[in-house]
Amino acid sequence: MTALPDSDLAGYLRSYVQEMAFSQEDPGVVLDRYHTPDVVWFNDGLRLDRQRLIDHARPARRTVSTCRLDIHDTLTCGDRIAARYTLHAVARGRPVASDIHLFGRLAPDGRLHRVDTLTRTLPPREMS
Repeated sequence: MTALPDSDLAGYLRSYVQEMAFSQEDPGVVLDRYHTPDVVWFNDGLRLDRQRLIDHARPARRTVSTCRLDIHDTLTCGDRIAARYTLHAVARGRPVASDIHLFGRLAPDGRLHRVDTLTRTLPPREMS
C-alpha cells in the first residue's frame, strides 16, 4: 500500500526513495503516485519540476546500489509537513550520506505539491 505524505510521512519518505531508486516502474508513475503533476521541488535553491525530477531518477537507478533512511523527526500540521532525516547510499561503489531537512505543502488529495529541501553532505567520519 502506498504511504501518502499526509497520512504517513515516514512511510512516504522510505517508499518514495526506494521506488524511485530501485523500482522497475517508470519514474513518472512513481512520482505521480506521491506528488501532483505540477509539483515544484526546490533542492538547495535549485528548482526541479516534474520532468527534472524524472530525469534525475534515471541515472540514480544505474549508479545507486543501496539506500536507506534514518528518519529523525517528522511533523504534519494541516497541509504542511516537515521532516529531518539522513540518507545513506552506496553510489558507484562509494558510500555517501546526506542530512536532509524537508518542508512541504500538501494538495487536498494528500500528495505533495511543493517541496523545499536543504541538504548537507556528511564527511566520511560522520556517515555511520
